[in-house]
Amino acid sequence: MLPHISAVSAFQRRAVEGVLISESDDFKRMAGAQILHKSYTNLTRSLFTVVMAGRVFRRLVATIERLRYNHLLLPHDGSPSYFLTAQLCTKNFHSQERNILLMGPPGSGKTSVGQILSHKLGMPVIDVDDDVLERAWGMPVADKLAEVGGERFLEEEGQVVCNLSASGCVISLTGSNPLHADAMRHLKSSGLVVYLDVDADDIIERLSRMKVNRIVGQGDGMSMRDILHYRKQFYEKWADTRVLCGRGDSVQEVAEKALRVLARYQDSESETYTSTRGQLLRENGYAMDPKFFSDVVVEGLAPNGGLYVPSKGFTKLEPSEWQRLVSMSYPERALAILEKCIHPLDVSPSELRSMVNWAYERNFARGSVAPVKHLTGDQYVLELFHGPTASFKDLALQLMPHLFAHCLPRTCNYLIMVATSGDTGSAVLSGFGNLRDADRERVGVLVFFPEQGVSLAQRQQMTGFKERNARAIGVLSDFDFCQWSIKRMLEDPRLAGHLAVEYGTVLSTANSINWARLLPQVVYHASAYLDLLGDGVLAFGDPIDVCIPTGNFGNAMSAVYAKQMGIPIRHVICASNQNCVVSDFISTGQYDIRGRKVTVSSSPAIDILKSSNLERLIHHVSCGDGGLVRDLFVRFENNRVFTVSDFLLQRIQQEVQASWCTEEDCLAAVWEVHAKTSYIMDPHTAVAKVVADRLHDGSCPLVLCSTAHHGKFAPAVLNALRCPHIPSDPLEQLHTLSTIGGGAQMHEALLKCLRESGRHPHTVCKADFGVLTDEVESMIQDSFLKVK
Repeated sequence: MLPHISAVSAFQRRAVEGVLISESDDFKRMAGAQILHKSYTNLTRSLFTVVMAGRVFRRLVATIERLRYNHLLLPHDGSPSYFLTAQLCTKNFHSQERNILLMGPPGSGKTSVGQILSHKLGMPVIDVDDDVLERAWGMPVADKLAEVGGERFLEEEGQVVCNLSASGCVISLTGSNPLHADAMRHLKSSGLVVYLDVDADDIIERLSRMKVNRIVGQGDGMSMRDILHYRKQFYEKWADTRVLCGRGDSVQEVAEKALRVLARYQDSESETYTSTRGQLLRENGYAMDPKFFSDVVVEGLAPNGGLYVPSKGFTKLEPSEWQRLVSMSYPERALAILEKCIHPLDVSPSELRSMVNWAYERNFARGSVAPVKHLTGDQYVLELFHGPTASFKDLALQLMPHLFAHCLPRTCNYLIMVATSGDTGSAVLSGFGNLRDADRERVGVLVFFPEQGVSLAQRQQMTGFKERNARAIGVLSDFDFCQWSIKRMLEDPRLAGHLAVEYGTVLSTANSINWARLLPQVVYHASAYLDLLGDGVLAFGDPIDVCIPTGNFGNAMSAVYAKQMGIPIRHVICASNQNCVVSDFISTGQYDIRGRKVTVSSSPAIDILKSSNLERLIHHVSCGDGGLVRDLFVRFENNRVFTVSDFLLQRIQQEVQASWCTEEDCLAAVWEVHAKTSYIMDPHTAVAKVVADRLHDGSCPLVLCSTAHHGKFAPAVLNALRCPHIPSDPLEQLHTLSTIGGGAQMHEALLKCLRESGRHPHTVCKADFGVLTDEVESMIQDSFLKVK
């Protein structure tokens, strides 16, 4: 019997005491070894145990959720089996069969798909319209709707469904069931809700052909398209998983997709993560337990110093699925893509939808979030600066904090440490500042930035935040020192133990080494291609090139992953400024920073020598050779240089191209583009423009990633535009930019930030690891209560 543990909830204690799922001996050993043998004193004093309690609990909950639904058994030929079996492997639960509930709009094929699933899985099928409602009312559904009207119909329909009792069945719901909350809660408690997301044009065509007249809202002045659009929110709210159907998919094709979705849902153990540096081992030499999405989000860095990547790569969407996304908004695209990348037992579709909508519908100046604009010829600009801090980092960091907070155990505090060369700092402060109050109480953010390596506007953005749990500190060094210091802290077991015991706090990071930071970036590369499809610039399958200002390589790596998911990106072109270690490596295969120092430029976000996400690229092109990656980066850490083989270099160059430009060429590009098109680009985008003009062969459209609004780098831009007088005040600089020919659009959120922040005093520390560590402890002392 476990003693009372204040740091673990009663439900968690009951879970680890009496409801341990006998899923495997490994699971029981994990729970037993890391929870049951701990004494009360150790539990309350050891954050390791507290964190593991939270993680064991999360895995326990996920296991219960998976086992409470039927297991889809796959025969050796790999095809879906013809039966589902219900089983719960615990003496505390009775074995019971669960239902499969097919949900979707009228005309989505629920009845036909239900019949196919019934046949293939050997389960009875229930059609709510025909088998439940019409029998209960003694009349056709259409007659009932005509008799009582839409509002009363929904209520009476819900009352009948609330009395439905079935198990081990395929149940085809009505299109209006999800509009009745009590009915859906009752249904959802009996099984897995599968949303058949069928294209609206397909549905309208079917309904017209079938002359359907029993749809709530039909004939009330709303078009069928409006009805479908209104109902979509309810389908997404109640779904446990989604079948994304392509335009023109047959009923048989939808049924096969549904079987694959069911197989994925029950097989949560298959979607794990691995380190780029190979197998994760305990001190005793045994393999660590599998890492799931929640683990990698919270940990950030793998225990062996590597970066986390999906063990089996990315799911590839079919062309018809991509084409379904063309007409969707950015948040809708993000939800559909991320659902493919995050297992629904890690983050449910309804929870993910809430996070995505909060991130992108509230905090961006434009409904399109990341619009694509034609620049000149075959070149297009992907504008990634319409978020609250005017940087592409907002696209990830308005969402990542919600994923992070969702995955956190409720048993301890977390301090997010971030190294920034400019834009990440304000974006992470803004993103975590938008968390719910309860989450902000247990999550702090500490940003280190090179004091002389950011623009004045960037510094004011970072130092203007006033939250108790958010702080930015200048360091008298470069970005690489800031990033190295954070990585060293994350790998220091003594520091981790001290902060755990004294403050109940765990360190993590929100840099692009964190998987939840990089994953949302995949979306905007896909979205850019979809926008070009929607504008008729190309047909699906036509290739594009993408040119990206490159420093830490996270943005470029996310484009590689978008290509892996099925976006036809031909070349990912990496553009460097004079700090060109990445472009040199991609050209020669040698990564060498011996004797090199960061040169401060007008594009400071890419003033980087140590490019962390290159590790993910090498892991990708080496087909997951963790031993190779480990050897290369251990060599780099010791000698500040490594060289890849000619074969590996060839594989790298098949994925990415690279070049760099001088400061003079960068500023000249700002001038030339404005002179020809009246478009004002920031220096980072100008770096990409120079490199794209050099490497792109003109045989396909090219997308330039515009990673920041030009107003964040006003002095450099005004200098490039040959402004005779450049004001010293950032607000006056923005005003001057707005008066330049072409009517440059100002960024309202940036203007507001600079108006409200002014020049704030902030802490500046010397380039000493011990000093930075002291600042971390000081931040924790100010943010969280000390453990008594």
